[in-house]
Amino acid sequence: MTDTFPAFHLGPVPQPALDAVPAELFHGIYGMPMFVTVPTDDVAASTDFWIRGLGFFDLFSVPGQVTHLRRWAFQDVLLVPGAGAAEPPALSVSFSCVLSQLDEIATACEKLLPGSTTGPRHMPWNSVELEIVTPERTRVIMTAARPYDPDSPEARFLRGIGIEGPAA
Repeated sequence: MTDTFPAFHLGPVPQPALDAVPAELFHGIYGMPMFVTVPTDDVAASTDFWIRGLGFFDLFSVPGQVTHLRRWAFQDVLLVPGAGAAEPPALSVSFSCVLSQLDEIATACEKLLPGSTTGPRHMPWNSVELEIVTPERTRVIMTAARPYDPDSPEARFLRGIGIEGPAA
């Protein structure tokens, strides 16, 4: 396939809008097309941060072996016992959210782990991103798409690299 087209109906991420409503936390079972496994020295502390700070929930746990966390459908993280990442963070993973969630996530993470967030920042690819470094030193990027404005600097940047925005 060589054409690009809006395909927001394929996943839980809502169409970009200033008033976009976040997807529901997804409690169903499916074959996971992608997930990240994060080793941590303290599974309990990491679980607490991912739940209270980043908005995940504990789908299931096997004590001493794995904690399976999830947010939206297809946003799965497995926390496993093991040595956490070194300085600087060796692992980076991004999760979609909506614009209205960024400040709430930043506040929650800063309350749990002061100094853990950077941003939110407006990015040239038409998103706003919040960077969080978790207790086990995973770099998490919470990324929210912005509504497409064909006259914005981001749209000009995207056109400059050969990417057209959505059709009107």
